[in-house]
Amino acid sequence: MSTPATPSAPQPAGDDRKLVPVDENYIAPSFEDKLHLFWEKNGKAVLALCAVVLLAIVGKGGWEYLEGQKELDVQKAYAVATTSEQLKSFAAAHAEHALAGVAQLRIADEAYAAGKSADALAGYEKAAAVLKTGPLAARAQLGRALAKVQAGKAADAITDLKQIAGDAAQSKGIRAEAAYHLTGLAAEAGNGADVQKYADQLMQIDASGPWTQRAMMLRATVPAPAAAIVAPAAPTPAPAKK
Repeated sequence: MSTPATPSAPQPAGDDRKLVPVDENYIAPSFEDKLHLFWEKNGKAVLALCAVVLLAIVGKGGWEYLEGQKELDVQKAYAVATTSEQLKSFAAAHAEHALAGVAQLRIADEAYAAGKSADALAGYEKAAAVLKTGPLAARAQLGRALAKVQAGKAADAITDLKQIAGDAAQSKGIRAEAAYHLTGLAAEAGNGADVQKYADQLMQIDASGPWTQRAMMLRATVPAPAAAIVAPAAPTPAPAKK
């Protein structure tokens, strides 16, 4: 009696996939083969992307080079400006550059030294407009106040000097110089009380600085404020004789 053939496993209903037998001689593609296929399909796109990145790098470097060259040219132009007229021309040509503020500061200093208070005041204001922060900005503010003194605007100058001397954000040297000039103005006015007040302020700002030492010498030449006179007590009346 013959043995019946083993029936094959029934195929699940709805599974119509076609199974392909694996060749026993099949060799999986290597990494190099996969890379070669990828490059054949995407090589042009990769090269285009690399070109874009390279152009961006070159463009950024070129821009930085041009900006650096421009800055160097401005510095050279400032270095050769030695006269007031040259400084004015430089400041006009590079109005937004920080060195234009420095040029205006030099112009104002020269005008102040020559007693041209109006020109000095205008120069310091232009310098302060460009040099908005930092020690040179404070220097311009102080110069503007002193130019006002020179122009006979002492009241305005005192307001500016008080602001500088009382500003804790300013450098100690600038504050001390402002307080010293306040002391000097008070001494010129013969106001001993204000001389004492500003000298005391200087002691708090910089007790051993040169401006404080000069203020102490100045204070010694001004009479001290008169102390309040206390009226003597009325004498006790003598007892009446009996």
